[in-house]
Amino acid sequence: MVSPVTVVKSEGPKLVPFFKATCVYFVLWLPSSSPSWVSALIKCLPIFCLWLFLLAHGLGFLLTHPSATRIFAGLVFSALGDAFLIWQDQGYFMHGLLMFAVTHVLYASAFGMRPLALRTGLVMAVLSGLCYALLYQCLSGAFTYLVGIYVALIGFMGWRAVAGLRLVGAAWRWTELAAGSGALLFIISDLTIALSKFCFPVPYARALIMSTYYAAQMFIALSAVESREPVEDYRQSKAN
Repeated sequence: MVSPVTVVKSEGPKLVPFFKATCVYFVLWLPSSSPSWVSALIKCLPIFCLWLFLLAHGLGFLLTHPSATRIFAGLVFSALGDAFLIWQDQGYFMHGLLMFAVTHVLYASAFGMRPLALRTGLVMAVLSGLCYALLYQCLSGAFTYLVGIYVALIGFMGWRAVAGLRLVGAAWRWTELAAGSGALLFIISDLTIALSKFCFPVPYARALIMSTYYAAQMFIALSAVESREPVEDYRQSKAN
């Protein structure tokens, strides 16, 4: 079991640019009513820093770990989604929605299908259904279907992220905890976006959305640091 102190010492310095870029975003707090390429750059900068965080582990690491490569690709699509959402009031919200839908597919693929954890999947399906039911009365037109598909995708991603989570025992890994935490924070962020856009004004929505979003992406990027072996194989490697 890797101690939290060891994790902080090894991974913390690589995340310093991300924390600085996040601080820049919140300090500048550029008005969303005036979209520009500068505001898009400032918003995407923390995600660019997470690209660098993964690349800091070596290109060979990404090439030999498909799950890490998929998370890196997910971060690329996330940056595209962030850029599109800067101009959401100019008709690019659906483009951003599509980019983040691809992101969730890539993340779910990175997290894998083992262990299956059907009970966890059932819980996530029920929660996703409740979220969609909450939003459904506020939706109209194409968004009625598109938001439903998006909720299903992010719910599936959340299931795969928490499916392998073990808090005790030999199979415990901090990267699994990071993946699960990141997925749940992503869901909170996106649910806040949906409520604020389609249903009713959420107090301090932008601060809540962006703080949970950046934290989610950081945790998911951290989850790529260790290769995501199936639990059974991990136990065998520990035994050897």
